[in-house]
Amino acid sequence: MEPAVRRGRPRSEAADARINGAALELLLERGYDAFSVDEVAVKAGVAKTTLYRRWPTKDHLVVAVVARMQDEVPVEYRGDVRADLTRYLNAIVDGLDRMRLAGRPAASGDASAGLVAEVAAAAARHADIGSAVQAMFVRRNALVLRLIEEARDAGELCEDVEPEVLFDQLAGALYYRLLITGRPIGTAYVDRLVTSVLRGAAA
Repeated sequence: MEPAVRRGRPRSEAADARINGAALELLLERGYDAFSVDEVAVKAGVAKTTLYRRWPTKDHLVVAVVARMQDEVPVEYRGDVRADLTRYLNAIVDGLDRMRLAGRPAASGDASAGLVAEVAAAAARHADIGSAVQAMFVRRNALVLRLIEEARDAGELCEDVEPEVLFDQLAGALYYRLLITGRPIGTAYVDRLVTSVLRGAAA
């Protein structure tokens, strides 16, 4: 039986990188409402049809950009679970703050969730985006869960610690604070959060 022949042009990694870079820059500069897929195409030097073929709506492109931001955050167990989780969460908070302030001056005092809320709304509007967002978090969280497992195996955490439950407490607190209460999230809060969660989990 003859192998299936792939039709169409293969995706260009260089073009994808230009598109993602241009989209991220414009998204953080303009914010969600003023973000334009057509403008991304011009800035990246690609045809509009190239973007719409890969990302049919603005929501799809925004989620792709957020996924790329997530992938740039390193996850590594270095032998000190408190320091490792604190470092990881602070990197996540930095990214959330960039998304929260997208299109707004840092000194605006706006406590809204900004782009983070828009991504959540996009996931609700489109079933395929919802699946993509869930897959993104499953993939990323697997790395953090492995970090917690390694800390448990190394004797830093109790043997009965459930990595998923422990991480739910950490990540859930960040997103609750961002999406619901609007309270600021800084390094001091992250330190207190990690200390509190690990207090009941440390060996």
